[in-house]
Amino acid sequence: MNLSDLRVFVSAARRPSLGAAALELHLTPSAVSKALKRLEDSLGKPLFDRSAKQLVLNDSGQLLLARAQTLLALADQAKADLMGERAAVDSRIAGPAILLWRHGQMLSQALRAYPEASLRMQAMFEDEALAALLRGDINAAIVTGDVIEGRGEHWSDEWQVTPLGSVTLHLVAGQRHPLVTSLPPAPLLEADTAQVLTHDFACPSRSLFCGVQRGARSDGWRDDQLPRKIRYWTDDLQLLLALVKSGEALAYLPDFALADPELRRIHVTDCAFECVEQVALVWNRVKASTWQRELAAALAGYNS
Repeated sequence: MNLSDLRVFVSAARRPSLGAAALELHLTPSAVSKALKRLEDSLGKPLFDRSAKQLVLNDSGQLLLARAQTLLALADQAKADLMGERAAVDSRIAGPAILLWRHGQMLSQALRAYPEASLRMQAMFEDEALAALLRGDINAAIVTGDVIEGRGEHWSDEWQVTPLGSVTLHLVAGQRHPLVTSLPPAPLLEADTAQVLTHDFACPSRSLFCGVQRGARSDGWRDDQLPRKIRYWTDDLQLLLALVKSGEALAYLPDFALADPELRRIHVTDCAFECVEQVALVWNRVKASTWQRELAAALAGYNS
C-alpha cells in the first residue's frame, strides 16, 4: 500500500466513475483502474462493489476511506512543514462566490511567502463548502456566522474558526442610474424611501451565502417594511452586477462591492434596518500545515 495508490482510491471514492477520477488526477482511466487493483491486492480484499454501474464503496472501502484521508493529510502536512516556503502548496479554499470575491485578493497576498503555491478558489454555498472540508476536498471554507452558529451535520470538533470581520449590506446603484443623477453630488448620496421605491430593483432568488431559495428576502432587504418592485431576478452575481452598473436597477449588496468605481452607495435616510453578516474562515486545526496557520493568521490580520 503506497500513498500514490491511496490518493487514487480517495479520488475514486468521491467520484461517480473511473473517468471522473482520472480527470481529477490527470491520469488515464486505465491507470486509475490499475492503481485500485494494486491497492486491493495489497490489502487482500475488494474495496468497491463492482456489480453496480458506478463505483460504490463496500464496507471495507468505507473503513479505509476515513483512514486514507487522515494518512494523506498527515503526509501532506509533514512534507509542507519540512519544505517550508519552498513547498508546492495546493491551497484549496471554498465558499460562496460573493465571499471569495471579498477575500480573493487577501488570499493571494497571504500566500506570497510561498512562491510555489497554487490557489484554487471554488465557489460553493456554505453547507456544500463545509461538507467538502469534512471530506478533505478543500483546506478551508469561508462562511457566514449563521452557518457556524448552526453547527449542522457537517461540523467537526477538529475545526478552528477564524473571524474575518463583518459584511454590511447597502443600497447600491450604478453611476448612470436616474436616482444617482437626480441627487445633489456628494461623497455619500442620500435619498428617502419614497425616492428609492419608485425605481426597479434586481435581486437573487436564492441567498448568495447559503443558496436557500428565499425570494424577495434573499438579499437581506426587508420587503415587509419597505416593499419594492423587483423587476430583475438572477442568481448569477456577475449578471446582477451588470444590471446595476448599467443603470437598469438598484440592488442591496455587500459593502465591498463599493470598491468598484462604477457603483455608488445610496444612504436611505429613513430606513430603520441594517443587514450585517459576520464572516469567518473554518479550517482543520488538527491536520493543518504551517502554511494554513499562517494563512488564517494573515486573513485575520487584514480584517482586524
